[in-house]
Amino acid sequence: MSGDTRPVALVTGASYGLGAAIAARLAADGFDVAVTELDPADLAETRAAIEAAGAQSEGVALDLRLDASIADAVTTTLEHFGRIDLLVNNAAMLVAKPALEVVTAEFEAVTRINVTGTFLITQHVGRHLIESGRPGQIINIASTFTTVGAVNVSPYGISKAAIGGLTRHLAAEWAPHRVRVNAVAPGTSMTKLRAEIFDNDAARREAGLSKIPLGRFTAPEDIAGAVSYLASPAAAYVTGHILAVDGGMTVT
Repeated sequence: MSGDTRPVALVTGASYGLGAAIAARLAADGFDVAVTELDPADLAETRAAIEAAGAQSEGVALDLRLDASIADAVTTTLEHFGRIDLLVNNAAMLVAKPALEVVTAEFEAVTRINVTGTFLITQHVGRHLIESGRPGQIINIASTFTTVGAVNVSPYGISKAAIGGLTRHLAAEWAPHRVRVNAVAPGTSMTKLRAEIFDNDAARREAGLSKIPLGRFTAPEDIAGAVSYLASPAAAYVTGHILAVDGGMTVT
């Protein structure tokens, strides 16, 4: 079990990319970290990075499509560490296609993971925090699509707009319990899928870069740094805020 003086973070979808970077940064900031994936075996590299930072880690199975899996993930984390002080909702599903081609099953799958599943795990952690009487935090990974529209990503974009609402409503409702709820909205990130697309389409890559005033794509470390700030005492008076980390993309 984690020591009483060491806070515990639970980071969903942390086998690679943003989730892995966030988990490693929180470990460096002094958190013990539980990380989730459909198959916990995929978390080996992330857990090694957490432990290299001198923190304890735990790999937890989580399928946001299943209510029982959500409850079990929170229970497993509490059984291992005895507490949760911070939940980072990073896990999400993307469907990228024209809106007229989206079928019901695709839309409902995205909504189930990105909205319903995220709400339910937040509800479980919020209940733990409120019943324990300790302050705590929820940090949601939103998107520039939380505030602006784009073509061919409507199920994902709509779900991320809902994450903005979740952030604001729970921030208002849980503030009296000293539970802060914020979000980080990444800009265009060089994910594995996007890297494959851009490697074969230089014109598309340049078109994407042209929309970013700072002239580069969002790096995982950029998002990890924003989460680190919101999780720190420096942000103790910040709640209900959606922090855009997008190189200026949404202001042009």
